[in-house]
Amino acid sequence: MTICIQKKLFNLEKIISDLRENKPNVGAIVSFIGYVRDFNKDINTKKLKHMNLEHYPGMTEKTLINIELNAKSKWSLEDVFIIHRVGKLLPSDPIVAVVVASQHRKNAFEACEFIIDFLKTDAPFWKKEISDQDELWVENKLEDHQKKASWNIR
Repeated sequence: MTICIQKKLFNLEKIISDLRENKPNVGAIVSFIGYVRDFNKDINTKKLKHMNLEHYPGMTEKTLINIELNAKSKWSLEDVFIIHRVGKLLPSDPIVAVVVASQHRKNAFEACEFIIDFLKTDAPFWKKEISDQDELWVENKLEDHQKKASWNIR
């Protein structure tokens, strides 16, 4: 289990290599990477200059650990790696990566999707988009909350 919150760029190949090391039971690794888009899909006339990501240290890590533990309680997983960047990010920069290792692909796919769905709604990150026209804090989307609710977790 690894949870990282950092400003620097991450190396997905290194993360996957580390997850594979000394784990002969791993039969599948599934990864998700989220990137900064150069526009807001709801207001596509604005051109994004950069995004500032903030978080609540301590609380953020605890939330990510809880999300991971919930995934591990639902699926048989060999390992999980969650990394989220903070600070100033430019369009096309990677923001987040979730990498899940399991004996079987179905567990890895489902757990990866579960983790990113809960991360989007529960983790205390705040995104501020700075465009060529203005600055605005990004609100949680209803569709993200609906996706999370579809997991039927109490």
